[in-house]
Amino acid sequence: MELVYTIKRSPKRKQLTITVERDRSVVVHAPESTSEEKIRAIVESRRQWIYEKTRHAQKYALPHPPGKELVNGESALYLGRQYQIEVVQNDLGEVRFEQRFFIPARFAGDRKQVLREWYVARAKEKILPRAKKIAKDLGVEFNNAKIVDNRFRWGSCTTKDNINFNWRLIKAPMYVVDYVIVHELAHLLEANHTPRFWNIVRAQTTKMEKAKQWLLEHGQILEEEI
Repeated sequence: MELVYTIKRSPKRKQLTITVERDRSVVVHAPESTSEEKIRAIVESRRQWIYEKTRHAQKYALPHPPGKELVNGESALYLGRQYQIEVVQNDLGEVRFEQRFFIPARFAGDRKQVLREWYVARAKEKILPRAKKIAKDLGVEFNNAKIVDNRFRWGSCTTKDNINFNWRLIKAPMYVVDYVIVHELAHLLEANHTPRFWNIVRAQTTKMEKAKQWLLEHGQILEEEI
């Protein structure tokens, strides 16, 4: 069976890496000078690994279809816990969180959107400073860190030393957030998922295996609309 993959070249990249995205697409990140023949040979040599990754039943499951409309008594996930949603009749100008979500009734038609905006704001508030602190502890520097909307990746590290984090991560427990941050920052020291890479990650987060398991079991929930 022929392997289908996309090649992304960069003049700054020194090593070839293969990633399988959450939508099961295979992406080859290659130095600009790498020939098609060499890429094909390397991809073929990783055929079994790619086969196993693309057939992972949970990690690469597609997101659930949109959920039902938010109503009082339902709940939304934040930092690993479910909190009740209450639609309130008052002059609140935005979502308020006080051990439950208070959503102004005037946003009745856009409740999911305003809750999403609240999540993005909290992600910027909590994840970006955390990334800066962990980078300092790890002894690495990045050019820029951003919160992005990416349904199929929790985080990424670019060849220009920029790091991106999926806003949906703010729904996960903080130890999971820390794991993803460390994972991406470790790529500034080791581009590939080598034993050295995993040793770096493991040394910086004692709950690495627990975090990976949490994402494996609950990752699809993060991708739901609320």
